[in-house]
Order: sequence, then C-alpha cells, then structure tokens
Amino acid sequence: MDNSFVNRRDKIIDSAIEIISEAGIESLTTKNLAMKENMTESLLYRYFGGIDEVLVEVIETFTKFDNSIIATVAAKDISHMDRVLELLDTLGTYYNGYSAIAAIPLNYEYFLHNVNTRDRIAACIKNRSQFLHDEIAAAIEAGEIVDTYTAGELVTIFLGTADRELLNQRIYYENMSHNQITRSIMEKIADSLRIEPVHKKDTY
Repeated sequence: MDNSFVNRRDKIIDSAIEIISEAGIESLTTKNLAMKENMTESLLYRYFGGIDEVLVEVIETFTKFDNSIIATVAAKDISHMDRVLELLDTLGTYYNGYSAIAAIPLNYEYFLHNVNTRDRIAACIKNRSQFLHDEIAAAIEAGEIVDTYTAGELVTIFLGTADRELLNQRIYYENMSHNQITRSIMEKIADSLRIEPVHKKDTY
C-alpha cells in the first residue's frame, strides 16, 4: 500500500478525533470530515467506506496507544503500586498532550452502543482495568498497601477519579493540566494506602 495513502488515512483519523472533541460525536459526518480535510466526499470514500469505518479506526488508534502505554509501564522495574500511579500519570500526560483524544473516554457510552465499535472499546477498557487490578492485587499481596479496599474497589476509585477529572477539564477549563490535578489526587490516595516498611531497631 502506498505510504501516502496510509499517511492520509492517519490524517483523516486525526481530523475525525478533532471533530468529536470540538463539536461532538454527532457532528462526525462524511460531509464535515471531508470539509475539514479540504477534500470532496467522493474522495473521502476512497480512503474509508463510511463513518462507521472511520469510527472503528478511531478506536483502533485509541487502543493502540493505550496498549503501548500499558506495555511500557509493565516493563518498568518499580513497585506494583508505583506501576499503578505511573500508568495513570502517563495516561494523564498523554491526554494533556493530545487533548482531542480525551473525547474518546468521554464518549465511552456511545462507542459501547455502536455495534461496530462495541467489542473493540470494551476490550480496551477491560485490558486497562485488568492491568490495574492485577497490580493492585499484587501490591496488597506484597504488603505494599493496606487491604482496606479490594483490588476491584480501588480500580473503580482510581479510574473513576481519572474520568471525573477529564470531565472537569471540559467543564471548568482549569488552569492546571489534567495530569497535574489527577497526579495530586492519585498520590494522596496511594499515600493513604501505603504501609510503612518496618525497620528493625539497631542493636548494640
């Protein structure tokens, strides 16, 4: 396949994500997408068969970055709880640097009700949740954090906080970036859970 063809497809997907972010998912039409790309609708159909195909590629792009971030964090030689914080912080940095992509998690409900994207976005959400669950469970098992909450409950707390901050960023246009706000909250939650290592008293 011609690289220029592939690059143009990628550019079209970026434009689709920008439309979703700026005007809402209902504004993503072939007409609006073609206008943003300064091309005719007939030319757009040379790259994609329609909006449903575009949406599938949007989710594929979102999932690709998500999986890459998880793989990178999983490979780090740090504690289980620090991997949890690292993943959430990296995602926050990613959303801050590419703010339009944050429109995807804010539209999960739509993608879960679209027959073309439902399975893909569900798999992405489950993969991220499972990674966090496994790391939190391992942190509890290793004695890094208290077992006041189950791993599942903490996944809900962490991801719920992250999603809420994405929404707040859209509503209030806060001066602090999304990842700065989220990092502060997540670290406070983690600090309240951490178990201080027991040091043996020195003997003389």
